Amino acid sequence: MLVEIVKTVVATEVIVAGIKDGGDGAVCVFDGIVRDNTRGRKTLHLDYEAYEEMALEQMRGLAAEAVTRFGVRDVALVHRLGRLFVGETSVLIVVASAHRGAAFDACRWLIDTLKKTVPIWKKEQFVDGVVWADGEPFPAEVALHAGDDVEMLG
Repeated sequence: MLVEIVKTVVATEVIVAGIKDGGDGAVCVFDGIVRDNTRGRKTLHLDYEAYEEMALEQMRGLAAEAVTRFGVRDVALVHRLGRLFVGETSVLIVVASAHRGAAFDACRWLIDTLKKTVPIWKKEQFVDGVVWADGEPFPAEVALHAGDDVEMLG
């Protein structure tokens, strides 16, 4: 398994080539790239930040869970931090498996779960302003709900 947070260009071709094995019938790749617009606003660049130690720990857990849950052979999960420009890879997920169905399912589950649970944040810089991107909602099992007792510190 390869799980990394990097601050340089993601070596997509090297990672994909490195995960392939003779027993694999499928390698599914999700290459998340910076697009030139969001909701009609022209994007200049994105800035990614993370709570790195926690993010890496959670990413390792997700990769291991994908292997167990979907029965795939191997997973590579790499996220880039820092300033990224249009066309650059922000997140790369590669899943190797004997069968394509398991590879597709694991790949989809990994990106969806990563976006919902891993502490990585994206600030979008547009030609007309900047915003922190709308995140995915917290999973119901960890979100605070109306009426929950919360102790405020401070």
